[in-house]
Amino acid sequence: MTSKAYQVIVRGRFAPLDDEQRAALLARADEHDVFAARFTEEGTVTYERSLLTFTFRCVVPATAEDREDVVIGRAERLAAAAVRGLGADHRDLSSVSTDLDSIKVRQRGR
Repeated sequence: MTSKAYQVIVRGRFAPLDDEQRAALLARADEHDVFAARFTEEGTVTYERSLLTFTFRCVVPATAEDREDVVIGRAERLAAAAVRGLGADHRDLSSVSTDLDSIKVRQRGR
């Protein structure tokens, strides 16, 4: 089996937050700024202080036989777990994936 990797961006909305959840998320907002975003296998969650939406970026290892919907399902489960780890819940997930093998790097001219 050939191994591949996909970069996946999952976007979602926070489920309604109570005052305690809002305070906890705001206290850690600087750790989850867009400038901290990285594509890793664990993934990273970013959100703004408005606490309306979040973005989760991750790398999902896959086999050549894995379909894109399987890869996106894995990423969305990781995103849901990451948001729960922050003490919140989610809704309205949407995702986009990129097969890293399909990225073409152009050489600079001399």
